[in-house]
Amino acid sequence: MKRRRGAAAELSCLQAWAAESQALAGRWRVARCSRPGPGRAAEREARQQRDGFGELLRRMWGLPAALPTLPLELTVLYNSLLFAVGASDSAIEGEAEGIRQGLLRVLEACGACGQDLSTEELWQKVLQEVTARELQAPLHRLGALQAAWWLAASRLGSIAGLFRLLSNAEDPGRACCREGKNELLSLLKAWRVPAEEASLPLVESTENLKEILCTAAAFLQGLQELEAGNFATALSLFREAAGGFCSKRVLAQIYTCLGYCAQQMGKPQTALQHLKRALQVDFQCLPALFHAAAVYRELGETNAELEALALLYEALGKKLPAAASSSPYFLIQTELLVDTPILASLLRRRHPSEVKYLLAQRCLQDGRVADAVEHYLDFLALLQEGLQQQVPLDDSSALPRIPEVILETASALEQAGRHQDAITMCDEVISRTTDLIPRMLRVERPSPGAGLVGGLLSQKKESLYYLAWRAAGYLHQGWAWAKLGESKEAITKFSRCLGDLLQLQLYGSGVEPTENLLPDVEVLQKIRLLSLIGRGMQFLDLGRHKEALLDFQYSLQISPGDPAAASYLVLALWKLNRKQEAAAYWQKFSKPPPGEDGQQEGQGRSFPLYLVSCLKQAMFPHSESLARTIQDYLATTRWDPSS
Repeated sequence: MKRRRGAAAELSCLQAWAAESQALAGRWRVARCSRPGPGRAAEREARQQRDGFGELLRRMWGLPAALPTLPLELTVLYNSLLFAVGASDSAIEGEAEGIRQGLLRVLEACGACGQDLSTEELWQKVLQEVTARELQAPLHRLGALQAAWWLAASRLGSIAGLFRLLSNAEDPGRACCREGKNELLSLLKAWRVPAEEASLPLVESTENLKEILCTAAAFLQGLQELEAGNFATALSLFREAAGGFCSKRVLAQIYTCLGYCAQQMGKPQTALQHLKRALQVDFQCLPALFHAAAVYRELGETNAELEALALLYEALGKKLPAAASSSPYFLIQTELLVDTPILASLLRRRHPSEVKYLLAQRCLQDGRVADAVEHYLDFLALLQEGLQQQVPLDDSSALPRIPEVILETASALEQAGRHQDAITMCDEVISRTTDLIPRMLRVERPSPGAGLVGGLLSQKKESLYYLAWRAAGYLHQGWAWAKLGESKEAITKFSRCLGDLLQLQLYGSGVEPTENLLPDVEVLQKIRLLSLIGRGMQFLDLGRHKEALLDFQYSLQISPGDPAAASYLVLALWKLNRKQEAAAYWQKFSKPPPGEDGQQEGQGRSFPLYLVSCLKQAMFPHSESLARTIQDYLATTRWDPSS
């Protein structure tokens, strides 16, 4: 009699739980039909359902595990965990313990235990020892959820092992390798989804979950292959993911990755097709527009590149409306399962200031001086508003240091003929760096065991930056005053530039600077060279030919064979009526030494953008006429400079 009463109570309890589960699942289906897309309302409903299923599960777990109630219990657990994920917009965390508890309840009902086993070992024990037919479908569904958890943690090997057990596959890896297929994707696709039972209502079909797993696994592995540099494999996996089950937002991200991958493979036109497709799928996928600008730059299509950057800047400044979603709301979404550093890097949202600077920089590099000035001044206005604090100044940012931006602005103003504005801009750099430069800065190769390391090296580099910026400020002012016809003022600024550089003690005892500082030292030497040439040119204009000659001689000591310094040296000698010396130097510099093919030391090296205009101004403009003059002189005197 007691057994009959116990069985009746158990049956009554089971029926009550089943009815409650049915009601909760039905309520969710109605809510999802009325609000198909993701949003706050859907998340609020998911939280309510999570609480409902969670409370039901706690009551079930308050009783000893029993085989008759396990199918319903595992289904409630499945639904509860799905709502726990759906109620959060962050990555999956802390829910795996629920699956473990469910597996332990299964073993308990079968008279076994597994408290000391790892999760992988626990799954192996359950799937190999529990043969009850009514538990197979619930366990398979729970296994799919476990795969989602492991996918979010990038534990692809654990997922493959689990699905081998679920599919009773002994060793599919070898066959997949022979056929050139991806093992994990093959296992996921081969997995037979258990049929749903009307008495065990599911809030998310297992078929949907399988499709999401396949898409996320392809996407994640594609990102891993991309990071490893295996672009062809990554491309194939991204294409697999693009044909899968995901939201428009994720599909646009996949197309963005396809575009970046194609670009790395040297296929810019294919890259553009993918990036355009990303924007067609989701017009808010602004990283695709940024990458498209990079591809246009690679193709040399500057107009298209600048147009893409301008559109990006405009879009970043607007609060775009939320994209309408025509797809149903899934509790587990691909974006929760795929979250890697490389994806975050590829999809990093650019700050408007970064894009504005890129517009300015590219216009200046392309000679669009008026546009460059406008963009640089807009950018500096943004900085004055305090927006620079919102810009990430890490390695992924396109922004240089602020003094460099100001110097680039001065260069643009100078090229636009706004020389007085350029002078004022350089005063800002000079005033900011004056108190930051040490009175004497010694750069030499460190002795063994006591090298420039850590903070000392960083401090040296920082001091070199300050020195270069201040000297470059005076250099630009010198050229600006020269353009204004104020030779004496120009000479003063060039001299101050050279005076600043006297604070730098290079090399010491004839040794080279340490390799980490070499590029910075080369910039300083180039500034010194340009300042000597600029001052020498002004001395020539004032008729102070001897002083000009000295500056050009010093220039050639800094950069032997520099064509501008050599040409000006010949001109200075000629004006001093030292024509034979001029002819001899011209003969020497017009014929490069054998084996150099006319390549001077340092030619082709990259220097800061703010120096480019100074390099152009220092070029000797009368090479052909000077050559004719020297050749006429040699022909008239029949003098052989080589004798």
